[in-house]
Amino acid sequence: MTDAKQILGGWSTEEPVNADVENICTEAGKQAGVHFDVCIPKTFRHQIVAGKNYLVKVKVGVEKYLHVMIFQALSCHGEKLTVLGVQYPKTASDPLEPFKIKH
Repeated sequence: MTDAKQILGGWSTEEPVNADVENICTEAGKQAGVHFDVCIPKTFRHQIVAGKNYLVKVKVGVEKYLHVMIFQALSCHGEKLTVLGVQYPKTASDPLEPFKIKH
């Protein structure tokens, strides 16, 4: 869902993961070569830019979470996914806040 009051280029509010975001996380994980025994996307935020940024809270174990930032290019560019960054370890109560990406 897109927050009707979302500022252009701003981040949405945190919401439960839907099937589309779950598929994006699965594909991004494959491309990044990331593997956890447990990998359950829980909540996400998004930002519309020249494509879409996703910030997702993912459960990866008992009381273990990570935050992953994923960029999805526009469909005219093949909807390519790029993992921009990961923060780990995190907890269930850690706020899902955009973070600086190290290049």
